[in-house]
Amino acid sequence: MNQSGTTHLPTKVIVGRLLREHIRRYIPQMLLAVVFMGLVAATTAAYAWLVQPILDEVFIEKDHSRLMAITIAVLAVFAIKGMADYAQTVIMAQVSMRIVADIRQRVFESLLRADLAFFHGASTGELIAGCMNNVDLMRDAVANTLTAMAKDILTLIFLVTLMFYQDWTLALIAFFVFPLAFFPVSAIGRKVRKRASLAWAELEQVTGFMSETFRGIRHIKAYGQEDHETERARTRIDALFLRIFKTMRAKAAISPIMEMLAGVAIATIIVYGGGQVIAGETTAGAFFSFITALLLAYQPLKNFAKLNNHLQEGLAAAQRVFDLIDIEPTITNRPDVGALKVTQASVTLENVSFTYGEVTALNGVSIEVPAGKTAALVGPSGAGKSTVLNLIPRFYDVGDGAVRIDGTDVRDVTLESLRANIAIVSQEVALFNDTIGANIAYGRMDASQAEIEDAARDAAAHDFIMDMPQGYDTVVGESGIKVSGGQRQRISIARAILRDAPILLLDEATSALDSESERQVQAALSRLAEGRTTLVVAHRLSTIADADVIHVMNDGEVVESGSHAELSARGGLYAHLRSLQGGHEPLSFPAAADA
Repeated sequence: MNQSGTTHLPTKVIVGRLLREHIRRYIPQMLLAVVFMGLVAATTAAYAWLVQPILDEVFIEKDHSRLMAITIAVLAVFAIKGMADYAQTVIMAQVSMRIVADIRQRVFESLLRADLAFFHGASTGELIAGCMNNVDLMRDAVANTLTAMAKDILTLIFLVTLMFYQDWTLALIAFFVFPLAFFPVSAIGRKVRKRASLAWAELEQVTGFMSETFRGIRHIKAYGQEDHETERARTRIDALFLRIFKTMRAKAAISPIMEMLAGVAIATIIVYGGGQVIAGETTAGAFFSFITALLLAYQPLKNFAKLNNHLQEGLAAAQRVFDLIDIEPTITNRPDVGALKVTQASVTLENVSFTYGEVTALNGVSIEVPAGKTAALVGPSGAGKSTVLNLIPRFYDVGDGAVRIDGTDVRDVTLESLRANIAIVSQEVALFNDTIGANIAYGRMDASQAEIEDAARDAAAHDFIMDMPQGYDTVVGESGIKVSGGQRQRISIARAILRDAPILLLDEATSALDSESERQVQAALSRLAEGRTTLVVAHRLSTIADADVIHVMNDGEVVESGSHAELSARGGLYAHLRSLQGGHEPLSFPAAADA
């Protein structure tokens, strides 16, 4: 599957993949479980067999010599079945949970390797549902199927053998009616799969909605939209309820069919078998032993009927899970490419064009940033500034033209080596629910504590970190919610400093900060940019006035280039943008390091 398409795999393909890719490695454990299932099946049949001597020899013939032996036999049967059932349950639970863990890991790895474009078109909630809910459904389907295919089959074999041994005529009567269930059960199974697929798609939508709501809870409260969001949630939850209810209603249709068929079979046997007992052709013990075996066989038969429902639900979930596993990234290493060897770290865009779908983002853009220099990109929203930055580390590939580092096309080197030479600081800081130290070390996982602290000092972050209760061991919370915006940004800068990459990309790194935080972050950015080739996307023109060159972009094209003074005097778009911002005195960049 590519990142934008959805496949529809046949049932045998899905089952084959599950067996081949996830179940086959656990066959030894499953065979051991089958042995214990065989004991469960044999002891279940022993229940029915013991009914005959209990009735005929103990209650009717009143044979005291057989009472103790039968009692011990009953105790032994129950003990063996209990221990065997425990063993097979534990083994199968371990296998099914291990399969779930393997599948979740594969889904997670597949999503990590997907292109950035994939996530722009996917809901976070839907992806989480794919990793969790659908995999749980697969687990239930696998566990129920494997149990039915082993435990229930073995139980039926033992019970049916006993029934034919006791009275083959009654056995034929008993099992003549059950094949009639095949066609309605199959039809219900197809309906369940279709409805389950719609239900899980709706569940993914609800999960995405919930995730979006909680991320925006501050704005919801600020605008007093709790009632509005409550109504939106009610609409979605009601739709989900209806989908799931229709699925459950279809599944429930199995029970009346099986109960009716079982009733017909048992009523027929009572008429025929009761007549034999009255006529003296068989004993009451033999008849009730047969009835017991039949009743014990009914539950496995009913499980088989329900198995199709579980299987169809699992197949619908497996389809969605395999869609995620089969994501194939388009941004990959070309065959036989080598590592990027940075000598000077110059960055060049040569006549680059790029589109998001059918929307043109860049059209013939050429930019050159000499080694160690700072180039700024400014312009109205949607001009293509951030797109330029996204092309350098190959988050996307150019449509036409080339992006080069030291003259080498970025597509002709490995992604790992390319991105290892680039540090990024953006407006949207990504902090993980971990300690401050671990978040800084994300820039270089093998960094020592001393190196982490040095990076924090250079980012003007060390002092506020040490003021926190646990210092560098302070957990920042989900998305860094326990620290302020300025603190988050300085932690991000410390991460970039620790990476010590020769190329630095700054994407509106100070646009969301207050004035004091902006000054502190700007000073840290200036220190970070020293000696590095830097591309800056900025909204506030005062922050990039000291850049070596400023490129003004509009509608995906570079319309002006020059220094701050040159562009201000030219009276073009840059001068217009500056006038809109009040023509404030510039904040020195990168000279702010001297402040």
